[in-house]
Amino acid sequence: MGYNRGMSSVRVAGAQINLRVGDLEYNEARISAAMEWAEAERADILLLPELAVCGYPPEDLVLRSAFMEANRETVRRLAERSGETAVVVGFVDRARPAAPPRGAPDAVERRTANAAALLHRGRIAGVYHKVMLPNYGVFDEDRHFAPGSAPDAVWEAGGARVGVSICEDIWVEGGPPSRQAAAGAQLLVNINGSPFQVGKPAQRLRHIRREATSGGLPVVYLNLVGGQDELVFDGSSMAVDGRGSLLYQAPAFAEDRFVVEVPLGPPGPPGLGEAAPAPSLDPREQIYRALTLGFGDYVRKNGFEAAIVGLSGGIDSALTAVIAADALGPEAVRGITMPSDFSSPGSVDDSRELARRLGIRLDEIPIADLFAAYQTTLEGVFAGKGLGVAEENLQSRIRGALLMAVSNKYGEMVAATGNKSEMAVGYATLYGDLAGGFAVLKDVFKTKVYELARWRNRRERVIPEAILTKPPSAELRPDQLDTDSLPPYEVLDPILAAYIEEDRSVEEITASGADRETVERVTALVDRNEYKRRQAPPGVKITAKAFGRDRRLPITNGWRKG
Repeated sequence: MGYNRGMSSVRVAGAQINLRVGDLEYNEARISAAMEWAEAERADILLLPELAVCGYPPEDLVLRSAFMEANRETVRRLAERSGETAVVVGFVDRARPAAPPRGAPDAVERRTANAAALLHRGRIAGVYHKVMLPNYGVFDEDRHFAPGSAPDAVWEAGGARVGVSICEDIWVEGGPPSRQAAAGAQLLVNINGSPFQVGKPAQRLRHIRREATSGGLPVVYLNLVGGQDELVFDGSSMAVDGRGSLLYQAPAFAEDRFVVEVPLGPPGPPGLGEAAPAPSLDPREQIYRALTLGFGDYVRKNGFEAAIVGLSGGIDSALTAVIAADALGPEAVRGITMPSDFSSPGSVDDSRELARRLGIRLDEIPIADLFAAYQTTLEGVFAGKGLGVAEENLQSRIRGALLMAVSNKYGEMVAATGNKSEMAVGYATLYGDLAGGFAVLKDVFKTKVYELARWRNRRERVIPEAILTKPPSAELRPDQLDTDSLPPYEVLDPILAAYIEEDRSVEEITASGADRETVERVTALVDRNEYKRRQAPPGVKITAKAFGRDRRLPITNGWRKG
């Protein structure tokens, strides 16, 4: 079966490709091209990502019968094109009949399975259903899928006995790959839609090595690459031998096709045949590339050809513009500066200099007259009230309206520029600076924004030094600074990380050395501003707990004890 004529090794191909959720025709074309390539390479086995046919994650699309049937029909067509290379490809299958779990409110929601098909010589030679369904963080697989019931299934493919598993199956110690090894597998393969977060690549490698060494079997891990809404899939596919030594490491955040000769039989002595791993990326480069890939894919996959960034002269809008230019090309980015009477001359000049260095278009739309007109219109209602937050937010909302007007006129997507620190404490204006289609810095704390900007400037000094060194300010009133309303970001961000990402209480954060009054104030701001975050645009997830589908708390919430 396959091209392999001996039993000393298996020639495994992997296609780490960028696919589109719901775009079955596009995905079919990409998969077909990979199959033709693998046949030409005389690969015994080709691995494609988890749910490659329909895209990952399909979410509630799996509840639509027409979508389900079209996805299954796509698999049938792909099977007809299969040849000597055995192809392992992810798709959504019908779940095998089983009694619904006790207490399940609606068994209809679990009629589907996260599946892998084995395609060979014109037919579907086998189907595996994912057993371990993640239901934490950003994952809702228990909502959509029924678990498989054959964790020890082993297939003949490429002249070897192969255990096929899907993503979470290999993360659980003693899970399906271990069962497959005990059932006589000679090779373990695992197809994935594993999203990136800081620290995840090293964590994956530990899991894959554990599985390889525990059974003394080689493991080939194939991951998806690309952006899908909040998620970014970094690829970083790999192959290890039975000693856990790397045979191949695919690049991160880029498509890749590879072929690796995977040795079968007992593991050899340490150090023989070990490939040098791909160079590990600096953590800041990992984050920057995740943001760039996520932003670019969100814009392109949603049908936009260009992006708009409101440039304030501050660090957040500057970094957003740089990411946009790197993701789309400078010709596809429009900067708009909207000075008011409170804007410093330096901020306008810094925006112009940033646009010049990036090579992006810059439009200038002053808002002083518009702001004055609003004040005149509201003077009867606001009589007897001094200038305050309402007037500050009004300027932000004028800017948001202008950005959206240009977006509507030219069909370009507005990139919101807020960071995680601001969104955490509500230092952002609804229908103002929260306006936009995508907030690329939504999961990036302010201190990390500066780190990323300085890292990017080491490659090319695109961000003017004045933007990097000026004190942060919204410039909505005379001499305003962020520290008028918030603790310094060096104090604020560690408290936010502990409260949001680690779920630590006020007492626990205070015990670590933070000022209790500051901690209580900051955590109260986080809790009070949940309603704003629910109305904020999506953004790239890079941490263990991002706002949105990753962190879910009630808006109406009386608990105030951390």
